[in-house]
Amino acid sequence: MSSFFTTEIADYQNLEFITVKSNALKKRADITVYNPSKDDINAKSLPVVILLHGVYGSHWAWAMKGKVHETAQRLISESKIKPMVLLMPSDGLFGDGSAYIPHKTENYEKWIVEDVIEVAKELIPKVDETSPVFIAGLSMGGFGALRLGAKYPKIFKAFSGLSSITHFEQIEQFVSDFSELKNQALELDGVLDWMIKNKSELPPFRFDCGSEDILIEQNRKLHEDLTNYNIEHTYKENLGAHQWEYWSEHIVETLEFFSSKL
Repeated sequence: MSSFFTTEIADYQNLEFITVKSNALKKRADITVYNPSKDDINAKSLPVVILLHGVYGSHWAWAMKGKVHETAQRLISESKIKPMVLLMPSDGLFGDGSAYIPHKTENYEKWIVEDVIEVAKELIPKVDETSPVFIAGLSMGGFGALRLGAKYPKIFKAFSGLSSITHFEQIEQFVSDFSELKNQALELDGVLDWMIKNKSELPPFRFDCGSEDILIEQNRKLHEDLTNYNIEHTYKENLGAHQWEYWSEHIVETLEFFSSKL
């Protein structure tokens, strides 16, 4: 029996599209899926990578703008990573961005850490209770991935952020309705708060940022703070700015990092 009142799934050009009535959001929400082993009858318990988009975007962004499914398939074909199912959910579509945090009426955090994973187990045959789960994201999605990875260390095997917002307050520079977002949000914290709180339980994690990125100083500060707190992590700076050219190229490092933890 399904955990959800309604689910819909369809295939289109090597991708699958899911619409589900989310228990956490009390409304329908969407997920784009790439399953590299869809026709492999021997595949089972495939690893899952949740990819979170940034402000203004939705579930299609990583695939349509970032071509991440093509990158993943190339890496799989070259035996550089193991086959992984990519789950690309919307953030719930609040304003310019929900920040993937609990709100007064909708829980955009539980949408990711509960509903997205559960509906994948129900509808994707190669995903089950023993599938390792990873999470990554860019910009606001980087904030979501680093924060949720640190807050829920038992759910994720590893996590990664690209060009990440590192504290809730930084979202103000990206959205038009920050006062409304702040009014609706129940938690206004930063990723470091959860990393310190769960220091002894954190799974492996990494983050990177472009040297010309508008968030480079915030990422450098997070790296410095983590070092001062003796929290093990991987941090890397690359050439690039806050744009898809950077994320499309450097998601490779995240996928290879996840594969190395299997």
